[in-house]
Parts: sequence; structure tokens; C-alpha cells
Amino acid sequence: MDEAVGPSGPGPSAPDPSAPEPPGSGAASPEPSRPDGPGRTRVPARLARALILAAVFTCAACGLVYELALVALGSYLVGNSVTQASIVLSVMVFAMGVGSLAAKPLQGRAVVAFAVVEGALALIGGVSVLALYAAFAWLDLYVPALVVVSFAVGALIGAEIPLLMTLLQRIRKQDAGSAVADLFAADYVGALLGGLAFPFLLLPAFGHIKGALLVGVVNAVAGMAVVLWLFRRDVGRVARAALALGMVAVLGVLGGTYAMADGFEVSARQALYSDPIALSERTRYQEIVITRQAGLGPSDLRLFLNGDLQFSSVDEYRYHESLVHPLMSGPHGRVLVLGGGDGLALREVLRYKDVRSATLVELDPEMLHLARTYRPIVSLNDRSFEDPRVRTVEADAFSWLRGLTERFDAIIVDMPDPDDVSTAKLYSVEFYGMVRRALAPGGRMVVQSGSPYFAPKSFWSIEKSIAAAGFATTPYHVDVPSFGDWGFVLASPAGTAPALELAAGVPGLRFLDGAVLQAATVFPKDRRSRDVEVNTLVHPRLVEYEGEEWKNS
Repeated sequence: MDEAVGPSGPGPSAPDPSAPEPPGSGAASPEPSRPDGPGRTRVPARLARALILAAVFTCAACGLVYELALVALGSYLVGNSVTQASIVLSVMVFAMGVGSLAAKPLQGRAVVAFAVVEGALALIGGVSVLALYAAFAWLDLYVPALVVVSFAVGALIGAEIPLLMTLLQRIRKQDAGSAVADLFAADYVGALLGGLAFPFLLLPAFGHIKGALLVGVVNAVAGMAVVLWLFRRDVGRVARAALALGMVAVLGVLGGTYAMADGFEVSARQALYSDPIALSERTRYQEIVITRQAGLGPSDLRLFLNGDLQFSSVDEYRYHESLVHPLMSGPHGRVLVLGGGDGLALREVLRYKDVRSATLVELDPEMLHLARTYRPIVSLNDRSFEDPRVRTVEADAFSWLRGLTERFDAIIVDMPDPDDVSTAKLYSVEFYGMVRRALAPGGRMVVQSGSPYFAPKSFWSIEKSIAAAGFATTPYHVDVPSFGDWGFVLASPAGTAPALELAAGVPGLRFLDGAVLQAATVFPKDRRSRDVEVNTLVHPRLVEYEGEEWKNS
């Protein structure tokens, strides 16, 4: 027979298997509309199957969005995107298997079970990002919460497939191979849509929290409403009313949470920072937060990228003088700044009147926009981007260097700390090799290299990686109160370690002088060079070192 008998409500008795099939009832022939009853739909079988497969398509897209949202959130909040992706994907795949097994006893009441599963998935998946953000901001339980949420979402996704297979077979019997092919084709194509929609539509247009909530609404409608409409005669009146109320409740929770999402995000973000937030923007590449504290002393403006402090206006001059001026004691007619989109290193470069050109390469256009237009930062960088000698390039420094034909006398590498694979490549032997090719004869490079006190393995791995790329190195460190003990590496491909000194015509400095530089080359015994490995594209050792050392600091 064509249809499985529904689990509830009176219905026609099962036909005698020995009786001949009515004309037109075979699996291969088109099926007309069927009368109401258990296992029956009020639409043609082909249309009913198409609607079920459309629900499969939509639910698969939603499921993949939940996965990507969890991975991306962890990368923003914690860094180390490889670890975050590994935790989320491995836990979810395991949970999908558990969910599939758990759904086997539910196949007898597939309609009700599937509606409940989709309602729970829409609710948990929709609020997952918000819940994890709260766990990170207030409870310091991010990783345990991530495992629990990933398992719950994965188990519910895993339960979908056996229940959907039952519903498909209920509409029209089909051999197992063909049914599985139809089901997984819709599932995989839906996953493609979700995978593309998340980075190109949901994240830039709605952000993490609201994007996940919107997907939860779509999930609830596709999973609950469609199935309940198609199979409403398979469900008793009380159960049907309960499911309908449940769907309304899920949509109400998601909608209400969406309305409060902006206020929640502001509160949660503020909980992560000790000073009041003056500006917050999430771009394609990172979260930019600026805090400002006005007290009896100087106002303290701080820039954070993905939660990591980039500068404090109270002492940033110590960092930028130490980064730029030892390099400028050598040739500096043509200067290249890689990173440093705030324009503060550029400010120090432009203090030298004999600099003919200064090129700055920054990945995030929004950071450049803020450095040009946000008044507190503009006042700090002395309107450096308005200098006619300056040229800006919006590009990934790694990719940009690969196609570079220009040569520069001095190159400043002022990149964020290498706490994940995407930034660790900017501290790799391969990257420094490309920088070496970009240097003119006699040219030199300086690299911000992290803290030799809090992260000595990372610091000396960077120094060793620079040396492995063919540079002679001079490591040094200074005290920057906002950062602590902070280190740099001055490097030259000429074969002899460059002297750490200031140019004869150095402009007036607030922090740096010859005595400070002389002391800067001395490292205490417990922070001197140690046995570490170089950082390469294939073996990003810095991610491991950074995660271990800053966690323990």
C-alpha cells in the first residue's frame, strides 16, 4: 500500500494485501489529491514531497548557519579559530549520531516528534549565540557552554533525518536508495545556501546575535508550520493545538529576544571592558571597540580589536616611539607600514622630513575610516593620513606582498598578536621572506613581537622565525604600562645585526633616548632566548605558544 497508517485518530482500516491495487495507485504513477485521514495529505503527493524536501533544504541551511555562528563567535571572543572549529564540529558531528539513534523510537509518531525537534532546534539554535556571549561576558564559562550548546544543536539536527525519512515514506513509498538520495540532495544543497548566506548576508547585515535569531524564526516556520500543515490530519486535535501553541511560543521568544538584542549586546560588551564604551563596530574582519575614561588626569582612550588592546592614549607614545625610531636610524626615504591602521606608527614616521613616501597596508577599510574621521584618534595620529606623502592600500598584507614589485628602505610590521592561524601567518618564516624581498639594498625591518615577560616562547619564536628568513636580528624590549614588558625585533638582511640607536636628526621624543635603548637590549635571565621552534605556514607554532602563555598569564 502507498501510505502508512497515522498514529492517532480514527481512520480507514488497512486494505487487504492480497487485494488488487486500485488503478493509478502505484508508486511510479502520479497520485491524485487524497482524502483527509491519518497518513494522508490534502495536496497531491508530488507537491507534498516537494514541500517536505523544501523543508529539508531550509532546515539544513539553518543547521549550518548555527554551526558557523558558533565557530565565528568563538574566533571573535577567544581567538584560535582552528580550536574553536574543532570543538564545535567534532562535538556536533558526534551529537548528530546520538540524535539519529535517539530518534528511532520516535518514528511511530514522526509528525509530532519532528515538530517538537524543529521547535527545540529553532529555539536553542536561535538563542545560542546570545547565550554563549552571556557565558563569556558574565560567567567565564564559555568553553563548557560551547560544548553543551554544540551537543544540543547537533543532537537535534541528527534527529531530523530519520524523522524526515519517515514522513517522506508516509507520503509515497519509495525504495530506500532513491529516498536517501532525494533527502540528502536537498540537505546538502541547503547547507550550501546556509554556508554562503552566513558570511555574505547574515553576519554583515544583522550581526551574530540577530542573525542567529532570524535563522531560528525561519527554522521554526519551515520545520513546524509546513509539516503540521501537511500532516495535520495525522495529529489529534489536542496535540495539534499544543504544537501550534508551542510554535507561537517559540516565535514569540525569538521575536522578543530579537527586540532586546541590541540592549543585551551593549550590556554584555560593556561587561568585558573596564572603561565606558565610546564606539563599537563589527566589520567583515573584526570587532572594533573604543573605550574612553575621563577622570581627574588625562583622558584614557583605548582601542580594542576582537577584545585585544591595541593602544592606550596615556602611554601609546612609548610603544610607537620604540617601534619606529630605532628603525629610522637607517635608510628611510621610502617607508612601508604593514598594519598600524590607527595611523600612530605613521605619525612617527612622518616626523622625519626626509621621508619621501610612506605606504600603509591595512586589511580593514573601517579601521582606516575611523583613523581618518573619528576625532579622538585623528587628534592622536596628528592627521597623518592627510600628509601628501602617504598612500594607503586596503589589502591583506600577506597577499599584497606576494605581488609586490616596489622596494622600500624601511618596513614596519605592526600586526595584532598571532593568537590564531589567520594572524600567525603574518609572523611566519614565509611572510618575513616576502618582506625581505621587498627591502631595497641596505634596508631594514622592525616587527612588534609581543611580550617577552608574559609570552617569552612566542617572543623568541618570532625572533627565531625572522632569523630563519635570512635576517640578522637585534631583539629589544621596553616598558609600556598598558601592555607591560613589550618587545620588538629590529632586523637587517645585510648579515650583521643592526645597531640599536637613534638617528642623528631624530625629532624630539617623550620616552626614548640612547640610554633607554642601551638598556632595552638586556633581557633578564629568566626571559632570555630559549629553545623554541620557528613559526611557518605549515606549522603555526605561535598559535600554540600564544594560547598556552597568555592563558597562564
